[in-house]
Amino acid sequence: MTQPQSVPPAASSPPLDLSDKLPKLVPRKRAPQPANRPPPYLEKHEYLRPSRRILSPEDHQLFLKSETCTLVEAFIYGIADSVRDRSVSSIKDAEVTDTVKATVQILGEAEKVLERCPPEDTGSRFGNPVFRTFLDEVESALPTWHTTLGLTDQAQVDEISTYLHNSFGNKRRIDYGSGHELNFFLWLLCLNRLGLLPRTAFPALALVVLPAYLRLMRKIQESYYLEPAGSHGVWGLDDYQFLPFLFGAAQLLHHPYITPKSIHNALVLEEEGKEYLYLDQIAFVNSVKNVEGLRWHSPMLDDISAAKNWGKIEGGMRKMFRKEILEKLPVMQHFLFGSLIPAVEGMSTEEEAGVEHEEEESEGGEVKVFDDEAGKRHVHASAGWGIAVGYECQLRLGRRAKRGKGCEAIKEGAV
Repeated sequence: MTQPQSVPPAASSPPLDLSDKLPKLVPRKRAPQPANRPPPYLEKHEYLRPSRRILSPEDHQLFLKSETCTLVEAFIYGIADSVRDRSVSSIKDAEVTDTVKATVQILGEAEKVLERCPPEDTGSRFGNPVFRTFLDEVESALPTWHTTLGLTDQAQVDEISTYLHNSFGNKRRIDYGSGHELNFFLWLLCLNRLGLLPRTAFPALALVVLPAYLRLMRKIQESYYLEPAGSHGVWGLDDYQFLPFLFGAAQLLHHPYITPKSIHNALVLEEEGKEYLYLDQIAFVNSVKNVEGLRWHSPMLDDISAAKNWGKIEGGMRKMFRKEILEKLPVMQHFLFGSLIPAVEGMSTEEEAGVEHEEEESEGGEVKVFDDEAGKRHVHASAGWGIAVGYECQLRLGRRAKRGKGCEAIKEGAV
């Protein structure tokens, strides 16, 4: 019987060289984490009392292309990102830092000033003059309040506190709008730039500090009958506030059962309003209007509720912040620039333009600049900015009277 012949082992083939076939693996870079201390360039920093620098359309264009504009947007959108799918009660004790507690305490002190300055019975629907007394007392208390934040340098406090002072409304016009609300967040941005409010504190800014600020401002608005400085609730979202809608939409982004249409459900507003800024603001707006129904007193909010999901609304709110606040000259003419939130080289100064300081101006409105024998001057149009914005919104959003198709841009997440 023939024995099977053994097969010699095959010679081992050399390993394939795939180095030129496979892409090289590059380690993913981590995003730099914000430091919990002041940036080095602020250690010997010269502080500057904030003033207006957007005094012409040319100034405005310089701002929109500047790093400062990017800084403001990044701060606001960063806070919105930090509260996506988070309720108010989700904030942990560790997220409420000492600085966050101090900011809430400062707002509490401002409420005590409000209690010491009750409004007078003037018979006027808007503009109780005691509001000016309130702002004077707030201004006197600002240095003391800022010591609770560990800020004692006079020049530093003078710059930073100006934003807080301007976040309560305008002293001369006795009004309040989204520009004043933005000043409050510019105050927080200054604290962020000093290292007192790092990114880890952002959720608490939206869900702890902002609700405290809203509660205070509602009392101030109701006590002194502040004139809405803007849209008057017809062409805009709300008489006074904007950011609760942006941050609130981020909170509800993937909520399992609260949909955009839920804002018409009184039970949902009552049960979930304390957890979600958007719902809380809707409930408050409903409570202060003389007519019932969003479709009558806040048609834009009513239209937006037809959006497919909260993602569309959040995306639209982000673009609206850019379009209706940062890109609106009548709003941004009141924006204040200091050293922490710097102006752009080439922008006008109040002295060069020959204008009064913000607190001394008695009227608002669109900015116009003309050249005469005395040089460039800053003036206001006869129509308020709310009318101008409303007309533009009517054209751009395709509204039909107060209703029609309106807010398609918001509903689709684009403006």
